[in-house]
Amino acid sequence: MTIHPLQTPITQLPGIGPKRADAFGRLGIFTFKDLLFHFPRAHEDRTVFKKIIELAHDETVCIKATVVSSMQTNLIRKNMRISSLRVSDGTGFLELIWFNNRFLDNRFKKGETYIFYGKVRLTPKKQMVTPIFETPGNQKQTGRIVPLYPLTEGLTENIVSDCVQQAFARSGQLKDPLPGALRSAYQLCEINYALTNIHFPTGRKEYEIARRRLAFEEMFTFQVALCSLKKRQASRPGARLTVSPEPFLQSLPFAPTGAQKRVIDEIITDLASGTSMNRLVCGDVGSGKTAVAAAAMYTTVESGYQAAFMAPTEILAIQHYEGLQKMFRSHNIEIELLSGSLTAAQRRRALARIQAGEVQIVVGTHALLSDDVHFNRLGLAITDEQHRFGVNQRRALSEKGDNTHILVMSATPIPRTLAFIIYGDLDVSIIDELPPGRQKIDTFAVGENYRKRIYDFLAKELLAGRQAYIVCPLVEESDVLELESVTEYAQKLQKSFPDTPIGILHGKMKPAEKDAVMSAFKQGDLRILVATSVIEVGVDVPNATFMLIENAERYGLSQLHQLRGRVGRGTEKSYCILLSQSNQETAVNRLQVMKNQSNGFAIAEEDLKQRGPGEFFGTRQHGLPAFKLAGVFSDMELLSKTSQAAKDYVTGKIPLTEEEKSLLQEKINALFNNHVTIS
Repeated sequence: MTIHPLQTPITQLPGIGPKRADAFGRLGIFTFKDLLFHFPRAHEDRTVFKKIIELAHDETVCIKATVVSSMQTNLIRKNMRISSLRVSDGTGFLELIWFNNRFLDNRFKKGETYIFYGKVRLTPKKQMVTPIFETPGNQKQTGRIVPLYPLTEGLTENIVSDCVQQAFARSGQLKDPLPGALRSAYQLCEINYALTNIHFPTGRKEYEIARRRLAFEEMFTFQVALCSLKKRQASRPGARLTVSPEPFLQSLPFAPTGAQKRVIDEIITDLASGTSMNRLVCGDVGSGKTAVAAAAMYTTVESGYQAAFMAPTEILAIQHYEGLQKMFRSHNIEIELLSGSLTAAQRRRALARIQAGEVQIVVGTHALLSDDVHFNRLGLAITDEQHRFGVNQRRALSEKGDNTHILVMSATPIPRTLAFIIYGDLDVSIIDELPPGRQKIDTFAVGENYRKRIYDFLAKELLAGRQAYIVCPLVEESDVLELESVTEYAQKLQKSFPDTPIGILHGKMKPAEKDAVMSAFKQGDLRILVATSVIEVGVDVPNATFMLIENAERYGLSQLHQLRGRVGRGTEKSYCILLSQSNQETAVNRLQVMKNQSNGFAIAEEDLKQRGPGEFFGTRQHGLPAFKLAGVFSDMELLSKTSQAAKDYVTGKIPLTEEEKSLLQEKINALFNNHVTIS
């Protein structure tokens, strides 16, 4: 059987033995195709040449200069060797500096000309530190735009770049998965031009043409899959659940807001329609999403079906279990908690009750997806915190029943128009109103000179019996960012508060360890929790009234808002202090938005407006598509176009040949693990 050139193993390339193949494997690269679609993370423009007299501090450029003196080497301390070389281009002199590089001793000849590329510094004489160098006429790394690839141990930029070039030479012309009519309508280049110029662009314009085309393809593929899912789900029958949730709403100790009522009406209409619901409820922290979900569960249970509620962590599952028990106390509804910490005997008993239909609502973690969990009559599957569960996990839970209704909850405020595009397979409901009386969290944006006052205020809160969060950006020390690690920070803090139990929480801890720390904090055994942003979603600790966010300028506004939402959950006044090391006007202005604004959706809009391109949420944990090139927020105009193009395709306005459909299906299979078939 003949192998398609794109499927050729990279081990067929010269220089790739077992060790280097393993290194590529760590990056998910096994074939020529993987290489061609391993896009650069950035490019360096090495086409700019300057004369030495023109050089400015901190700019990175190429110069063409002649060596005017021999290499000078100085040993300034043990293991620190500095080599320096003086060059000139007739307009001035430049000193080139290298550290601990013994291979340069006999590399340069006085009187010969070279091309150097590096960063200039004026100290006060002109220097270029650790420059790349080549001889004129033999240039591979200078005089062009150079791709910078994601790497791993054992691979360099040159190795990856050379392998990509060889794969191009051997792969021949690729067939384009985007039909000509679509490319013409949206002014997109063809695939071979795009791949060539994303790796080795001849100029900025060529790169942008290539990136736009490939970003469009990523988004279009994703949106076609979502539209296909939605089309399929729209024809999927669902149980008609027609019982009104009014008795449940009347029993609540508060009156639902107008936004809650509107969203509940949308859900109840779905449940009664005879078609399976597939709806996202997006609401700000404290907007009352759980009560909305409970109303849906009430209608489901009173219609003779079971409901499942899946949370991302055990401690969140326990919190929901306890909250729902209070809500349903007067309604004779049996609720079961299913989590990994149950004993074997407890689990067997719980599973038997669920299968027999003795339990109407089951709350749990991923444990709900286990093969031995069998429902008697599952009618509604709810997943909390949408960004922790993908399409496949939602489907796995819903398949525990027949044509189960799906409700997805998210506490991540997303601008309304964007939500409808990103979650194209879901109908979207937004709770954009907070209950009356919800406490405003006093927010302050200050500099390092306030630290003593901050600690004094923290001491008063602790003395009053309160608890506190302190958020640090990094887990481990970083010489580059000069930010303290969580562990080291906690050790220093302990000296200031010697009698206060302090815990630490970060993303590298195992789930069981995180749950244990959060439980100890919730129960009051720990008074201060020093954590990374892993605490931004989830657990209610009503006694926590104080939050200090270190290096607040490093977070997105939406992420800061999520973090701030961890306090103000009880009856006592709460405070959030944003401590910044930056005096830059943009950083100061961004933090002022947090000080003056408490509406998560307004903050999300402002975040998008201010930051523009880049990571809108500050992390990639929020369940947004993990595109290689496209940015959900930086490419919003493109996102809108691909959304329309996908709808046109699904409704038959853009016909595809069988070959084009096959190529598109192949891409969708890779994105959704073979779970989505396009029509």
